[in-house]
Amino acid sequence: MRAPLSMKPTGWFQVAWSSDLAEGSVMPLRYFSEDLVAYRDLRGEVHVLDAYCQHLGANLAFGGCVTEQGIQCPFHGWVWGHDGKNVSIPYLDRPNRGRRIRSWPVCERNESIHIWHDVDGRGPYFDVFDAIDVGGDALRGYEFYPVTPQHLTGLEVHPQMVAENAVDPQHFRFVHGTKLAPVVLAEETTDTSWHAVVGFGRRWAQHEGPVTDTMNTLRLWFSGLGTSVNIEKTADGIRIITINTTPVDEDTTEIFAGYWVDHGPDDDEARRDRRLKEAMAALPDDINIWNRQRYLVKPGLAGAGDKGFTALREWASNFYPDRATGSAPTVASAAAQQH
Repeated sequence: MRAPLSMKPTGWFQVAWSSDLAEGSVMPLRYFSEDLVAYRDLRGEVHVLDAYCQHLGANLAFGGCVTEQGIQCPFHGWVWGHDGKNVSIPYLDRPNRGRRIRSWPVCERNESIHIWHDVDGRGPYFDVFDAIDVGGDALRGYEFYPVTPQHLTGLEVHPQMVAENAVDPQHFRFVHGTKLAPVVLAEETTDTSWHAVVGFGRRWAQHEGPVTDTMNTLRLWFSGLGTSVNIEKTADGIRIITINTTPVDEDTTEIFAGYWVDHGPDDDEARRDRRLKEAMAALPDDINIWNRQRYLVKPGLAGAGDKGFTALREWASNFYPDRATGSAPTVASAAAQQH
């Protein structure tokens, strides 16, 4: 990893798609340099534990099975509950109450599975944005096709590099080929969220005042550095994109990208596929830059056009181990959701 930034930020990070994990199934994961096991219990809830049985160290993700009580080790049948406590040893009359496997907080939202990471072991103190709810009135009445998922592996894209796109309108001309750079119309931040509204086209260049019309806008929400929601409205309809970046180890990351497009009664498969193809066209161009980008601690910023980077980097610093502080859950304000 080329970025001189911690690969252990605090926050929610996607580790799978909901469709990856059927009821009663088990899958191995490796994130934050840890081997993990994810499983969906018999009531449909997802749980994530450290992978290794605390009896003799077998990996629960390979041959482990889901029971009514939790996940059973394939080696000697010890069962570990959803909270990581040993609940059963089949050849003894009581469990081993002295041993426990670490259990990771899980959030399943936007057809995605996220885990909470904090090096100091603090519990979640902010949420993953719901991709529909965060759009507020602008999405009311629309229906969307199920997510089209992407999972990109073996990357060197630090999560902060993705977040910095929220304050970088100039790159649209050169990376994505737009005729004009979009205009940042509004920004709103809390300690844990960043919300921006960006307008495309000449009419937005002279815009002043609140954003009441969302046509030809891109609205972005980051909840921490790990999860983001992008909502774009054009004459062709609305599309929602989530771009979530998760550290695997000190050198590599993965990106989970989800795409939703709205549909109406006259839609056909060809139109849906065309719109999805258009929605998915931009991210590879971004990754081509991010994956080879060297993070500069002191970048050569160019006046007012780059002023957003300073603010974004100060906000991002809230999530690194020496700065992260727990607080009450924080979401974007109602006013921000109406943009």
